[in-house]
Amino acid sequence: MKTHQLWILATTNVAVLVLAGVLVVARTGFALPAAQAQTHAEATSTLPRTITVVGEGKVRIKPDIAQATIGVEVVKPTVKEASSGARDVMQAVLQVLKEQGVAEKDIQTSGFSVWAERPYSPEGPSEEILYHVSNQVAVTIRDLETVETVLGATMEAGANNIYGVTFSLADPSQVESEGRKKAVADAKAKAQELATLNGLKLGDVVSVSEVIGGGGGYYAVSFPRAVAVDMGGGGGGPIAPGELELTMQLEIVYAVQ
Repeated sequence: MKTHQLWILATTNVAVLVLAGVLVVARTGFALPAAQAQTHAEATSTLPRTITVVGEGKVRIKPDIAQATIGVEVVKPTVKEASSGARDVMQAVLQVLKEQGVAEKDIQTSGFSVWAERPYSPEGPSEEILYHVSNQVAVTIRDLETVETVLGATMEAGANNIYGVTFSLADPSQVESEGRKKAVADAKAKAQELATLNGLKLGDVVSVSEVIGGGGGYYAVSFPRAVAVDMGGGGGGPIAPGELELTMQLEIVYAVQ
């Protein structure tokens, strides 16, 4: 009789414990979604409400300087002969540049190299060795009216390598400033359009970053130009500076409401 009572009591205790466990799980299950919803709402409320755009400002300009790399290459059977010949020709080229009004500060050595060539024939490599000595200077020409004359004079003096001609501005700061003003106006117009399309009100500027290119922006040639060079000397072809287009880009972040 006592054994039966004890068994009933033990069974009752187990049932109470199981019921308590179910209650805890039930309470936890109902509380979790509410906490998660509150956390999500708090995170959403702290997200910044902004619009980010990139504005472009383009300015068409006429270049005021030209830059070119002028080189001399001499080929001789010995290094000494090739080096001596290249030195003599380069001295003549430098003298001509000065006579043409190019300032000493606008002439800078940009490359010097020596290499050996072993000519080949149908019978195989030749025992003869030819030595190449090459010397180049980077030149800035500030009077665009004289570009063709200056290059022609250097070729007459013995220059046999001219690596193109590029045009730019000696001081681009004023043009860059004008480009930035246009970029700001362009960015604001874009941001206003985006805000209107999304039913928002455009607020203050949060941040501004300049998209850096060459010299604070980047240049594009407005139409092709060509430089025809007679590698044997005797002058070059016509040179057209044309126009350049400077593009400034600004990334601007606006607050919205």
